[in-house]
Amino acid sequence: MLDGLYIEKPNRNIREAVIKNWASVMLPDEDMGTLADLTADYLMMTDGRGIRGLKPVMLLMCGDHGICKYGVSAFPQEVTLQMINGYGRGTAGANVMARHGGADIIVVDVGTNFDLSAFPHVRQCKVAWGTDDFTQGPAMTKEQAVAALETGMRIADEAIDRGCNLLETGEMGIANTTSTAAIAAGFLDLPAELTTGRGSGINDERMKIKTEVVRKGLEVNKPIPGNGMDVLCKVGGYDHAGLAGMMLAGAARHVPTMVDGVNATAAALIAYGIDPGCAEYMLCSHLSSDISAKKMLEVLKLKPIVHAGMRLGEGTGASLAISILRSALDTYRKLTGE
Repeated sequence: MLDGLYIEKPNRNIREAVIKNWASVMLPDEDMGTLADLTADYLMMTDGRGIRGLKPVMLLMCGDHGICKYGVSAFPQEVTLQMINGYGRGTAGANVMARHGGADIIVVDVGTNFDLSAFPHVRQCKVAWGTDDFTQGPAMTKEQAVAALETGMRIADEAIDRGCNLLETGEMGIANTTSTAAIAAGFLDLPAELTTGRGSGINDERMKIKTEVVRKGLEVNKPIPGNGMDVLCKVGGYDHAGLAGMMLAGAARHVPTMVDGVNATAAALIAYGIDPGCAEYMLCSHLSSDISAKKMLEVLKLKPIVHAGMRLGEGTGASLAISILRSALDTYRKLTGE
């Protein structure tokens, strides 16, 4: 699937027409600002087809991380399993926010360390039982990385075939912010201290451990800056890979992705490193409070829709931003008669 990937540039004429339409129905002192830009960007990305209304789907990619054993998170790895169970019951924050945003959720086991075969709400696509410890060598092989990327692409294509016209990122995997910090540092050629944040709200002691784990992973693996596949293999996660594949497949079919949180932003960076054209089909839900988020968004040239000081990912911010996008589209349709 990766070999046949082709992403064409979106039609900017559509964007210009939408902006003109907004201006034609507003008074001289009125300005819809971000809402006008958001509407124009979305309709440009979908070739105008999105005017008929949003049909969002959240792909919630799950994977565990070999570096969790070092105590880089405030929670044990078993919480990955507990959260996935919660998605089935519909009790997690991601479920509540997705319902509010009108999005269906597809939970995918790309590489957790648990047997989820008894969970009917989980797509069974396990590439491996978690990543390897990247302080000792690469997190995954290239073959595993490709398999995980193609898993995300395949499931995104299935959702689009069923009418989805907006993909939403979700992810779960305890310790994934450590992998995200390593992705950001490796891709942007930055030291660990400038990309490692507190993730799940860790204390100073765990923060020192987390930063050292990222530093050692970079030292051992020496990821090539700007090379998405190399960075993914050496310090990434299966959750990151699934999301990156989803974004690539969506871009190839003119279906944008609402990128949520710092982990999904790291996945977006991976996708961008594989094919930079995919960034023209991305929307950014919110500015994560994590230290590396702003640096990655600058490379991707994405502007957050919401500034709410949120640290939580799992698709929560994306669902919030989708509600804003739906309101903007509804307003545009009614005012312009589209």
